[in-house]
Amino acid sequence: MGRLFGTDGARGVANSELTCELAMNIGRAAAMVLLDNDDTNEKPTILIGKDTRLSSDMLEGALTAGLCSVGANVLHLGTVPTPAVAYLVKKYNANAGVMISASHNPHEFNGIKIFNSDGYKLPDALEDKIESIVLDRSEPFAVPVGKALGCVKTAPDAIDEYIDHIAGSIEGSLSGVKVAVDCSNGSASATARKLFTKLGADFIIINDTPDGININEKCGSTHIEGLSEFVKAHNMDCGVAFDGDADRCLAVDENGELVDGDFLIAICAKALKDAGKLSHNTVVGTVMTNMGFNKFCEENDMKFVSTSVGDRYVLENMLENDYNIGGEQSGHIIFLDYGTTGDGQLTSVQLLSIMKKTEKTLSELAGIMKRYPQVLINVKVATEKKDKYFTDKTIKAEVDKIKEQLKNRGRILVRPSGTEPLIRVMLEGEDYMEISELANIVADLIRDRLS
Repeated sequence: MGRLFGTDGARGVANSELTCELAMNIGRAAAMVLLDNDDTNEKPTILIGKDTRLSSDMLEGALTAGLCSVGANVLHLGTVPTPAVAYLVKKYNANAGVMISASHNPHEFNGIKIFNSDGYKLPDALEDKIESIVLDRSEPFAVPVGKALGCVKTAPDAIDEYIDHIAGSIEGSLSGVKVAVDCSNGSASATARKLFTKLGADFIIINDTPDGININEKCGSTHIEGLSEFVKAHNMDCGVAFDGDADRCLAVDENGELVDGDFLIAICAKALKDAGKLSHNTVVGTVMTNMGFNKFCEENDMKFVSTSVGDRYVLENMLENDYNIGGEQSGHIIFLDYGTTGDGQLTSVQLLSIMKKTEKTLSELAGIMKRYPQVLINVKVATEKKDKYFTDKTIKAEVDKIKEQLKNRGRILVRPSGTEPLIRVMLEGEDYMEISELANIVADLIRDRLS
């Protein structure tokens, strides 16, 4: 796994890379770091939520043991979406929250994501300190005894309180909106039915029968084609799909056409602007945001700010500059007025509310933005060679050559994944055939030199 924390927490193959011992030690170190940053001298309380992976129970037990062993109390939330942990940690006045999930990855992977007392991901400095304790043994683990040990409780109302929060983000109901909801056999399986029932939508839920290994399997936001066919076959107004921990949302319109994160952000940002609620008239995206989004912003008198890939970088920019909407093409969308992290179900509710208020179809709403053709190829590489992309002169020369060829007609972006042993090659431009050919040239070169 290398160092513990990537752009989205610690992640690896459960019981192989992300072992019980490692999870327990992360729990120990996290509690010790939190105690160091707490002046009350009281036992910290840590929330733990999890997704539906078979390994989540195992890692929950290990984390719980580690936290309690150094004197932290643990509050189990059960199976919940990642954004529920981020919301509830502040509502419950806890010291931190931990989510056990590997998001959109296959079931054999799992991960540990930590939120601070305000519901934001831990800053790099605290993650580095946890890493140092776990990997470098920079200080010994605390070994309290007797009454200094932590205890474990459960939060029976966690799901209902989170659902109330999401439902309260819109005015009125969603009655009359026909929507198909793909839960990806993940965390949304525990919340979506209650949420859409509460809001009065005319909904059908699919892929909400998790068995521990079917999370993200040919369903959810990573396999949108199933939802697309379902929407067309059942004459629905639209469909929304979440990933394994429900912090992402993608949609399909009434014709089964994909409406990705860029379009969803455009639709919601335009609605905020029309209502006079778009903070500083600005939207935050990443370097992966489609070129068409820039043109959309220009046409609608909005400012677009681009960050590095990763919702944590989007959030950092939003907080620093007081912006209230931003996100990624992948469906991580942050509505800072309502949450501290990407929230798939919040995004879906905002979208459906706009559809109802405007009485427009999703295809009509998505028409406000034109997508430039884009090609994305994920090249599997050896984990230890992933960062060699930055120093490989042959690859760099080819990328520079393509930049010169495209000039202002398109762009190329090549970057290592923050969570997987992949190099992502993205090209965008006016001519799909041209950028597809160029993307494959670069992908083949990377595969040859780094796999």
